[in-house]
Amino acid sequence: MSEKLKNLGLFSLISISVLLISQLIGQWVNANIALNTTVEINNLIHFTHIRNFGGIFGMFQGMGWLFGFISIGLLVAVVVYLWFGNSVSRYEFACFGFIVGGGTSNILDRLIYGSVIDFIDIQHIPYWNYVFNTADVMVHVGIWPMLFVSFYLDSKNSRSTLKSP
Repeated sequence: MSEKLKNLGLFSLISISVLLISQLIGQWVNANIALNTTVEINNLIHFTHIRNFGGIFGMFQGMGWLFGFISIGLLVAVVVYLWFGNSVSRYEFACFGFIVGGGTSNILDRLIYGSVIDFIDIQHIPYWNYVFNTADVMVHVGIWPMLFVSFYLDSKNSRSTLKSP
């Protein structure tokens, strides 16, 4: 089996796992926490069941369909990049797996419920009043390591290129 197919398998496994986990947790929240109510897990973490009919950080309420279309376009672009890219690193397949799985889960929420189920409510952070979901966390699990590794490798490669005669 080629390295590309192994990496696509890893990407698919992560994407599908994240999608399933995010959807199952969202269904649990929907079934067990009444809309617009809060369950205090501890002093820091509350589960507050709300619906996001907009986009990131609840902006542009009522425009969820637009974010759905944009998300679908971005997810297709990622898959095309991974499929046709010649120098895609293994870590990119893994990181994009988290991003695509989380993004797909939010799109599926919009299709099933007409909104995204948000519930993770972190308390006691100044100027922070956002509620998010498992899929959002998974997108960040993919984005931040990819950015860190990309910048680290780019700066490391730049330094070695500068040192080479």
